[in-house]
Amino acid sequence: MGDKTKVQVSKLKPGRYILIDGEPCRIANITVSSPGKHGSAKARIEAVGIFDKKVRSIVKPTSAEVEVPIIDKRVGQIIALTPDTVQLMDMETYETFDVPIETGVEDDIKDQLTEGINVEYWETLGRIKIMKIRGE
Repeated sequence: MGDKTKVQVSKLKPGRYILIDGEPCRIANITVSSPGKHGSAKARIEAVGIFDKKVRSIVKPTSAEVEVPIIDKRVGQIIALTPDTVQLMDMETYETFDVPIETGVEDDIKDQLTEGINVEYWETLGRIKIMKIRGE
């Protein structure tokens, strides 16, 4: 699948993204323990789901590889609004699709959505989330 790649744990930083239990998450915090007598250094990664806002954490050796999502950041125009969905048109491909408001729109912009405005949306692992409103 072209929506993810592998990265060594030691290369991760807060603000970047990681897949935990198949869910794309934004890394909030990384704490690294020093190596023990017989082991390698371990990293505790705390992250928040992009789509579900759930906090997740994992512990991995810093030498391990983890999957990270490839996020496609695009611009779309809102064509129509219903109580449950936003219909978007991609400004590059002119493809239209529906995004569920409940899981597909960043909370702080839900009230500002109107027909005709441009938004930045992220697409990863077959899912879409409207992240912010774009000025003209």
